Amino acid sequence: MSYVIAQLGARMHYAVPRILHAEGQLNHFFTDIAANKGWLRWCDRIPNALQADSLRRITGRAPKDIPSDRITAFNQFGIRYAYRCRRARSAGEFARTFLWAGKTFCRHVLRRGFGDARGVYVFNSAGLEVLEAARAAGRHGVIEQTIAPRRVEKDLLRQEQQSFPDWQVPVEDDVVISDYCDREEAEWRLADVILCGSTFVRDGIASRGGPAERCIVVPYGIDGRYCLPPREPHGGPLRVLTVGGVGLRKGSPYVLAAARALGGLATFRMVGAVEALPQAAARLSEAIELTGPVPRADMGSHFAWADVFLLPSLCEGSATVVYEALAASRTVICTENTGSVVRDGVEGRIIPIRDSEMIVDSLAGLARNVELRRDMAERAGQRARSFDLDAYGRRLMHALDAGRAMEMS
Repeated sequence: MSYVIAQLGARMHYAVPRILHAEGQLNHFFTDIAANKGWLRWCDRIPNALQADSLRRITGRAPKDIPSDRITAFNQFGIRYAYRCRRARSAGEFARTFLWAGKTFCRHVLRRGFGDARGVYVFNSAGLEVLEAARAAGRHGVIEQTIAPRRVEKDLLRQEQQSFPDWQVPVEDDVVISDYCDREEAEWRLADVILCGSTFVRDGIASRGGPAERCIVVPYGIDGRYCLPPREPHGGPLRVLTVGGVGLRKGSPYVLAAARALGGLATFRMVGAVEALPQAAARLSEAIELTGPVPRADMGSHFAWADVFLLPSLCEGSATVVYEALAASRTVICTENTGSVVRDGVEGRIIPIRDSEMIVDSLAGLARNVELRRDMAERAGQRARSFDLDAYGRRLMHALDAGRAMEMS
């Protein structure tokens, strides 16, 4: 079967279209930005040293290993989308931006059409109209649910805001957010197959009355080309790295509580956009180094700095950054809700959400037991080899085959 893939963003470095092209099953790939297409190609001529971080992030959006004639990028729309995302300041504003982007992107794709593709592959909140057209034309429809359902996330965040009222702009009972949730759930009803990165995502769909029988869990993978710069040994405190938006969903209040409790035993660094309100961000910066967002090309230096990777998220899909931490041979502490492939006591620790005491106990143990930390880090690197891009490709193709078999049965 050949697929049209419609993907907003550069998720997993365009792993899905790359895999399907390698398997001879990519008909065409539509995306919002491709720096190797159209007028954005000229940005490559600007030396890296002269590029602002925002431009570097755009020039890094260049799909590799896919023939140019199989890629259509809506670059002007993509730049507008990125600009609107940067200006969004609340959950309602983000939901409004995602709704606009999903509907606009689908319109662009449908104007170009599906050609002779027999299936479509889309991603949550940005595929409804494509799935509607595919079903009307008798084409196979696949959606990848990249994170737990929005209603699940909203419920978790509402509970957090009751505990930490001055951390973020409250999640509104906004008609736009409801529309976003309705759109996501309508996509499930139209899809023949729903791919989920973890059982946490599948269970979330089931909890919202979604078609769990059409869900297939496919853990992700990390590109084998991911590598670290040389790392010098250090004799100071344990170095703890967290990556992602700094705010309630990522469990940032619990990282702050752990940093304060551990004192000089550990030093903390958070890489990612600061979503917390100024007063919360000020408290964080007293105990934790906040770098802000960095280009993906620079992430290797941060993993090289760290001894331990920490992600106490309340809601994810299957966090790609955890796979990156494993590939960097870093001991990982994360929650079940991250949807990770880390095994408790083997490559790190799986801790409950909202449990800063467990974070403290886990980090203190690793700080005092260097041999245990090294063993876990070695096993992390070994675990990553079972979740590289080749292994992910095999899982993905097996899931697509199983999905077609389900449809025919």
